[in-house]
Amino acid sequence: MLNLNQPVNSTGTANEEVYKILIYDKFCQNILSPLIHVKDLRKHGVTLYFLIDKERKPVHDVPAVYFIQPTQSNIQRVIADASRSLYDSFHLNFSSSIPRPLLEDLASGTLSSDSIDRIAKVHDQYLEFVTLEDNLFSLAQKYCYMHLNDPSAGDKEIEEIIERIVNGLFCVLATLAVVPIIRCPRGGAAEMVASALDQKLRDHLFSKNNLFSEGGNFVSSFQRPILCIFDRNFELSVGIQHDFRYRPLVHDVLGLKLNRLSVPGEKGGTKSYELDSSDPFWAANGSLEFPEVAVEIETQLNKYKKDVDEVNRRTGGTDGAEFDGTDLIGNTKHLMNAVNSLPELTERKQVIDKHTNIATVLLGEIKERSLDSYAKKENDMLVRGGIDRNELLGVLKGKGDKMDKLRFAIIYLISSETINLSEVEAVETALRESEVDTSAFQYVKKIKSLNVSLASANSASRSNIVDWAEKLYGQSLSAVTAGVKNLLASDRQLALTRTVEALMEGKPNPEIDSYLVFDPRAPKSSSGTSSSHLKGPFKEAIVFMIGGGNYMEYGSLQELVQHQQPVRHVIYGTTEILTGSEFVDQLSSLGQKMGLGSSVAASSTH
Repeated sequence: MLNLNQPVNSTGTANEEVYKILIYDKFCQNILSPLIHVKDLRKHGVTLYFLIDKERKPVHDVPAVYFIQPTQSNIQRVIADASRSLYDSFHLNFSSSIPRPLLEDLASGTLSSDSIDRIAKVHDQYLEFVTLEDNLFSLAQKYCYMHLNDPSAGDKEIEEIIERIVNGLFCVLATLAVVPIIRCPRGGAAEMVASALDQKLRDHLFSKNNLFSEGGNFVSSFQRPILCIFDRNFELSVGIQHDFRYRPLVHDVLGLKLNRLSVPGEKGGTKSYELDSSDPFWAANGSLEFPEVAVEIETQLNKYKKDVDEVNRRTGGTDGAEFDGTDLIGNTKHLMNAVNSLPELTERKQVIDKHTNIATVLLGEIKERSLDSYAKKENDMLVRGGIDRNELLGVLKGKGDKMDKLRFAIIYLISSETINLSEVEAVETALRESEVDTSAFQYVKKIKSLNVSLASANSASRSNIVDWAEKLYGQSLSAVTAGVKNLLASDRQLALTRTVEALMEGKPNPEIDSYLVFDPRAPKSSSGTSSSHLKGPFKEAIVFMIGGGNYMEYGSLQELVQHQQPVRHVIYGTTEILTGSEFVDQLSSLGQKMGLGSSVAASSTH
């Protein structure tokens, strides 16, 4: 794209001789931000870059590369830029397929201002997603969970959200150039997305300019990957609980956004850091528990000091020795080696300093809010299915901010198999004493109590109950209280990870036998049922979570594939990456919309 949509040369960069300008909108800036740095733009001949809605001066004789979403306002802006002849030629790249009416607007607008010859190319790039790591993407679609579960949402709004999610997933598949086999649980948003995506892929496979005709660049093109779609309600607890591993901690506590975060510096002010796969420490230790990370930082620092001493020793010569020319050649060699190893040592020192700073700030927060005990107790609750009452109230009256306590209380609700009313009231009182807005707690309680009463009434006709609950409640409740067994097995494997493992295995398994199958390449009649050629095991999977994902799930899935032979590959994606607090804020909004909650002023961060 930066090479004006010409193939790049062998070094992977565009032609530097052609200077160009890059124009993007806010959404596409977020797509570019984790992928390319300013210094990389220079390599591709990009000298200036602007947001599309900023006022810009004309730059003649220079082509402009636009990377924007196909929206009415962006199209009008392009027409205005072209009619003012701001640039020599316009290379338009849309993040997803531009709808026909907008394309016609663009044509008629540039025709009427006699600037149509300035438009050099129009490309659909199918890049409407943010790639955070090699195996992690987000569609950057905000508040999906809230909108999809909003009891007042009409069919039209729900359909629009589903369509946006399907478009985003289509872009991911078009970029990977694969048509997967789609699996999802019955009912709810997951089934809606799966069947709409199936239809979109079918329609596309019939069209002339098919994006999927080539073999694709997935690891093994002989076998198609499996796309597993889930809804956040499948495993609500993971979106809320505290985790004590490095990557989830950094995200949850320090607010890692688009692989960047800011922490307070030593001498006041703030420091900004990038954390992505180019940082070897982050890549290697992101999934370790925090104390192990602290030890690892110490180990790296000692190793660094040892290497520096070694360089000094080699180049400093021996003390007090007479200098006779014989050792000159040896010394020169050492000096050359030392000079060559300096950049690498400096880089290592920067990485160590960066993580020392981040860990120090994290440690402060952990001590102040006793996050380690939250993580441990929540995990115990989910494994054991409950907690001692005194311990429960002790936590709620102890350290931690309002949000920590609220999250703890919600995990208590989710993990209890039955609702003990007196305990729940005690929890609510404790929350109110800490001035916590309890709407999220009330919301989960409402769903839980509805489900428990329905399930105990008639467990045999589960599906009728769900239908009835949907009529009554306007949403799918099937999974919120699948209860503890579904949450965390004793070996700490998330339900999502277990299910994905079973789906990749492709063997009969009671947990997944009811899952739907869509194969966009198969004749329509067989869709939704399992057929023989869909049997696993699958080497590659794309796991997609509707309504917000997090680094805890991502880490769990990556651990799954590391321990397996033969090697497998899992990509994790979600509508948006959420911290526990951001997710609970959405639950609070739902509680408020349903008129639940307390009179205490909301402590949400909006």
